[in-house]
Amino acid sequence: MSKKLITLLAISTIYCLNAQTKAEEALKTFEKKYPQEKIHLLLDKSSYVAGENLWFKSFVFDGYTTSTISTTLFVELYDSNKNQISKKLIPLINGEGSGNISLAGFKEDVYYIRAYTSWMANFNEDFQLIKPIAVYNPSSSEKLIANPTPWIAAAYPESGSFIDGINTKVAVRLQSNGTTPSDWEGYVIDSDNPDTKITTFKGFDQNIGVFNIIPKTGKKYQVIVQDKSGQKQNIVLPDVSASGINLQVVSDKDHVKYTVKSKNLTQDSQYYTVLGTINNQLVYKAKINKINNETQYSISNNQLVNGILQLTVFDDKENVVSNRLAFVQPQLLQFKQPSLQSVSLKDTPRGKNSFDIPKDANYSNYTVLVLDANTKNSEEDQSLLSSLWLTGDITSSITNPAQYFTKNRNIEALDALLISEKWKRFEWKSIMTGNYPMIKYQPESYLSYKGKVNIQGKPAPNTEVNLIFGSEPGSRMSQIKSDNNGFLTLNNLVFEDSMKFFYQLNSEPKDLNNNYSVYFQPTSNFVPYKKNLPTSSYKLVQRPADDKPSNEVSRSLTALNAQKVISENITNIEEIKLKGEVKNKTKKLNEELSSPLFRGIDETVYDFINDSPNIVVGDMLRWIQRIGMGLRVPERGAPTLRGQTVNLYVDEMRVDAGHLENLSTSEIAMVKVIKGYFAGGLGAVAIYTKRGLSSSGTIDKSLPSKLRQITLTGYDKEIQFENPVYENESFKNIPKDTRSVLYWNSFLEAQPEELSRVQFYNNDDAKKYRIIIMGYDKNNDTPLYYNEVMP
Repeated sequence: MSKKLITLLAISTIYCLNAQTKAEEALKTFEKKYPQEKIHLLLDKSSYVAGENLWFKSFVFDGYTTSTISTTLFVELYDSNKNQISKKLIPLINGEGSGNISLAGFKEDVYYIRAYTSWMANFNEDFQLIKPIAVYNPSSSEKLIANPTPWIAAAYPESGSFIDGINTKVAVRLQSNGTTPSDWEGYVIDSDNPDTKITTFKGFDQNIGVFNIIPKTGKKYQVIVQDKSGQKQNIVLPDVSASGINLQVVSDKDHVKYTVKSKNLTQDSQYYTVLGTINNQLVYKAKINKINNETQYSISNNQLVNGILQLTVFDDKENVVSNRLAFVQPQLLQFKQPSLQSVSLKDTPRGKNSFDIPKDANYSNYTVLVLDANTKNSEEDQSLLSSLWLTGDITSSITNPAQYFTKNRNIEALDALLISEKWKRFEWKSIMTGNYPMIKYQPESYLSYKGKVNIQGKPAPNTEVNLIFGSEPGSRMSQIKSDNNGFLTLNNLVFEDSMKFFYQLNSEPKDLNNNYSVYFQPTSNFVPYKKNLPTSSYKLVQRPADDKPSNEVSRSLTALNAQKVISENITNIEEIKLKGEVKNKTKKLNEELSSPLFRGIDETVYDFINDSPNIVVGDMLRWIQRIGMGLRVPERGAPTLRGQTVNLYVDEMRVDAGHLENLSTSEIAMVKVIKGYFAGGLGAVAIYTKRGLSSSGTIDKSLPSKLRQITLTGYDKEIQFENPVYENESFKNIPKDTRSVLYWNSFLEAQPEELSRVQFYNNDDAKKYRIIIMGYDKNNDTPLYYNEVMP
């Protein structure tokens, strides 16, 4: 949220409630101890052919801000029979992560991507992300075709009550395992007089329609819904109640207004309490001493954010008597849309295109996707905004939820949709009786491993173990000690693929005869999915002998062949090599000087060897004080990074700030500012002297028998998305270019004082481009979102 703690508004017809109710206390506990994460997954395409790579970018949210709870994302791919065929471990930086999945050798079918965090596994699986994707393969014996299934309809009176004489809004909801109709209508009849239509209505979209009715006691009402194909369904409305409470809500650009109406209340509650919650947080509280059907209450939007507001009415015994969901300020969505600059887009075959994202110090990186505008993209149905504000918290199936957050959105349709929904993150009755979720999986800081030392088959408590990384000159050694039970821990590790290291006891008794062992295993693992996969809107049928692939599949197959040529030639481009030369040398220097225990997922490296012209000569204390980045190193006391106390290291030995006054920049090989977690904790400034480049401290190769090797599995490495550079002769031999994805960059680094340039080349026939840009500001508050077709 833009305000992590939203100011509590208290309005009452008599006086404000000061004492906390049981509901408030329960909610406060739930909010504090059980924060809820949700995920949006951007795919580079909406469907694929076998042999392609599927690229994805993930955004993990805690409510309406990017999450700091989890640092690892688990991504799995299942076939239609729920066989897991791929899994990926993805690091998260401020809630963002990315990766790819190879679809080589896949048969034609619908597959399912599952994404979750360890923390999410403690809660209802319905809130985990399950995303179906179609993979086409003309070589498969079976092919996918649409599987039309009947839709069903249901009616939902506003706030769940249908009371005699009260004008009530009723939402009509369509759902289907396949596709729901976009053109449908309905009417309402009295069962005793079926030939007379009381009212008629037309569906807003494929999900929802709405009508108003004043029900009368003793009447039986039915809703008849029909689509243009002739499918029809009758819905019996609830029995009309002679008494009860009805909560009616209107959300405009300035306020959320509500009215509590009642009739013939048999149980005389002395007062009613209204609680408003957003993201499981109390944002509004009011006490109504006496219900007046004409009184409208108003909640200002000034201190609220876009999102789902749950209004609940309790009686004086704290029983829930009415409940309603509404969206706050749907007229004015709070996100930033950049104005692209220096836009140069051409419709010529293989033409060079570019645009700039304006500089903005509040953003450190962007996700950018450029498509041939004729290509369907995953944001059309489920967008970043719809995941953030709607489907991340609603478990039922919604067709094309992205439509509710576009320029031409239907605000009335979104409100009707929320009439048909209930908040399922918690139930009031459950948490008020102390029934909270059972926590089995704790969030961890990146990768952690638990190990054990055994000597002669028994646990070895308080034993020092040397971990030696590498076996060449310059190898580094770290020492860890087992606890009272012989257990070891390695925390906050960040590395890709695998990490190999040797180990030996620091002090080995003479009579041990090498009879000891050390092993490690990860503390967090993939969690099995218990529910059934959702039903697909496709089915497999036998492929006819004369079957021809669709135009879309044919273009994808041609593009796949072109991509193979691009991959073969990309390494021959001298220009790309030159651009990355300094960066590659810096990466190599980092790998040479720093051990795996001193690597973080979010770090900035200053190269004093290969980038020396940019280094000012002087003592290290003053140099560090000048580099900014929120880093403060006082002459006395501990350094701080963005207000957080961090440790200072020289050649991976902890020192105080005074040590730097006698250290000249001419002695330095590299400085690394670790902004997130690493094995030593949260944040660090690691300085490496040129002494680290010498061969001192190498492993004694004469004692190879005393070194045992261990391999730990790390994060999955994302392969590079490769684009052709048609100005280079290497790409002239591509016979036909039908690529639909023209540019993909899951982490375009933003320079605070420079424009962020995006450059790509056209395929052979694209005339328009869909440009998608996403990001989050450094405070994790405000989404940046751009999704437009140009020119």
